Amino acid sequence: MARTDNDTWDLATSVGATATMVAAGRARATRAGLIDDPFAEPLVQAVGIDFFTRWAAGELDAAEVDIADHPWGMQPMTDLLAARTRLIDTFCADAVAAGIRQVVILASGLDARGYRLSWPAGTTVFEIDQPQVLEFKATTVAALGAEPTANLRTVPIDLRHDWPSALQHPGFDANRPTAWIAEGLLAFLPPEAQDRLLDNITALSAGGSRLVAEIFLNSPEWLEVMHAAAQKWYEHGLDAHIDDLWYFGERHDVSTYLDQHGWRTVRTRSSQVLADNGLPVPPPINGETENYYCTAVRGTD
Repeated sequence: MARTDNDTWDLATSVGATATMVAAGRARATRAGLIDDPFAEPLVQAVGIDFFTRWAAGELDAAEVDIADHPWGMQPMTDLLAARTRLIDTFCADAVAAGIRQVVILASGLDARGYRLSWPAGTTVFEIDQPQVLEFKATTVAALGAEPTANLRTVPIDLRHDWPSALQHPGFDANRPTAWIAEGLLAFLPPEAQDRLLDNITALSAGGSRLVAEIFLNSPEWLEVMHAAAQKWYEHGLDAHIDDLWYFGERHDVSTYLDQHGWRTVRTRSSQVLADNGLPVPPPINGETENYYCTAVRGTD
């Protein structure tokens, strides 16, 4: 079902199901020894989408559920998530090494960095997501006997609402540098909402703040590729529809937009991130501008 401005979801439907799919990819990458996220598979199991549970557990063969030599599929996604997880984990390590002690994970979904990374004493990690998502994750992880490795504070609010005000209630301090994580998020926002999110981040960022964002360019060519991959998954039992969740329309290039608003950015192509990690690089799509990762540092006035 196409997105609407006031739609709702849980971790088994709509945009929420993509968070479960991402966790399934992290679980599979963990089984392959590419990353270490011990919480991914239990979280996927708890959500209960059978197709993703079986992928996470290593029970599905990529040759069976993916289109041969196709740019997208469960295995290409898993490879990308392994590389993406490493990149963002390194971003976090570099941020705290530079003295940052505030981290905000936007639309945190089933991200478990507040439990699995080693944070310096005094670090606060804020997770922003819908209330039911945050409650589900906290309850599931607590049942595993895990404790947060940072001062973990949840901000239960939809990013379409006044999240900057909600973020300040549990102690966020806009006068201190912050590390912001926008992982797998911007492609699911309308163009104007993307600008508004970046403007809010900028307004809340003291000099020296950092940002990492994945820039997914949802062109018609790429969406056609994703649609074809999803059809194969549906044939093998996936019952959560995940290939009609994007907003169309011209949008600002994120790196350029941030450069114009007081940030210094670096962009790294997705293919380069995969290659740097020794992972397969999918074939290019004709006419497609490549997705990239944007890292940025807020300048000091």
